[in-house]
Amino acid sequence: MAAGGGPALSLELLPTDPLLLILSFLDYRDLMSCCYLSRRLNQLSSHDPLWKRHCKKYWLISEEEKNQRNQSWKAIFISTYSDLGRYIQYYATLKKAWDDLEKYLGQRCPRMIGSLKESVQEEDLDAVEAQIGCKLPDDYRCSFRIHNGQKLVVPGLMGSMALSNHYRSEDLLDIDTAAGGFQQRLGLKQCLPLTFCIHTGLSQYMALESVEGRNKYEIFYQCPDQMARNPSAIDMFITGTSYLEWFTSYVNKVVTGGYPIIRDQIFRYVHDKECVATTGDITVSVSTSFLPELSSVHPPHYFFTYRIRIEMSKDALPEKACQLDSRYWRITNAKGDVEEVQGPGVVGEFPIISPGRVYEYTSCTTFSTTSGYMEGYYTFHCLYYKERFFNVTIPRFHMVCPTFKVSTARILVTENVTFSPDLCLGELSTLLFG
Repeated sequence: MAAGGGPALSLELLPTDPLLLILSFLDYRDLMSCCYLSRRLNQLSSHDPLWKRHCKKYWLISEEEKNQRNQSWKAIFISTYSDLGRYIQYYATLKKAWDDLEKYLGQRCPRMIGSLKESVQEEDLDAVEAQIGCKLPDDYRCSFRIHNGQKLVVPGLMGSMALSNHYRSEDLLDIDTAAGGFQQRLGLKQCLPLTFCIHTGLSQYMALESVEGRNKYEIFYQCPDQMARNPSAIDMFITGTSYLEWFTSYVNKVVTGGYPIIRDQIFRYVHDKECVATTGDITVSVSTSFLPELSSVHPPHYFFTYRIRIEMSKDALPEKACQLDSRYWRITNAKGDVEEVQGPGVVGEFPIISPGRVYEYTSCTTFSTTSGYMEGYYTFHCLYYKERFFNVTIPRFHMVCPTFKVSTARILVTENVTFSPDLCLGELSTLLFG
């Protein structure tokens, strides 16, 4: 009975249009359940436009793809679910990331897109699990149902970095190559490589179990402890907490222009939009990057590279053309220790800057603390008035290493501790030794 003593209103007694409106708010599980409640609800829940929303929400099926399949929206949803249903909470997010990446790089780095491999099937992923004796996380499996990584080529999909005597480019490993590199040795026990650099041997690993102080599915760069006698003492620079977070955050930085495309490669320089200084007609901006392969926690040695862009406004007068003579740096570490550096030119060059011209160069620095910053100025002289000198400000830019974990194999460390980038060495000593 309804309130007031009247008969209870049955959902089935509603007219078709309002009932379809109610059904349009149901999730796919509830909509499917309606098929079994009554004949009328079975007919109405099969109304094809109801399934269009779910196909677009969960599988990113477009009208064009639907027309190519020549199937109803409901049939497409059910057939896709039967194949990819275990990944329904991840698929749309990862598919969009892959689609955005392919679209962005297809216009800028078509050669890199050509290195991507076709998707694998469920039985391929099951076979890898049987081979390594560990379960793969569903977000990882889902990604490889879309693309099976890439061929071992240069440049790598997961970013590059280049200095005068150092080059790194990371490929996203296909499932078979990753399985071949699965680690069971102490220090990297039950860790699966996600990336690989042909030139340096560097990899990012994903922990498939919570062992040796790692969280399950955590992603990291290995960093051997150079001060420990135990070869299994491996510190870790953390790069992700899950495959989904790791991959989609990287893609977002690429497709939003957060990582620049230089010579058909993705360079993992991070640019702070506030890290820009303009002096007269000249603007200086800075991007930075941390290099884990040249860094260590023990001993504390954190290696950073920075890329500087010097640009003169295209509206500047021709007589504003000038040449860089020298540089001055003020370098401050996390302890507040200051080092001053002066010298001629930059990286052995004395660039000439004229209206509309851009000059870029890359250099590097190291800190014994997990963070630090640099600032300074360049001294220029005018080409038309050679006796006229002036300074151009270099904005302050900060460099911070990723969060890291100290190896549990260290004799003096009895429990695993996570260090944030702003943990100074004094705090580290207090934490370890009281």
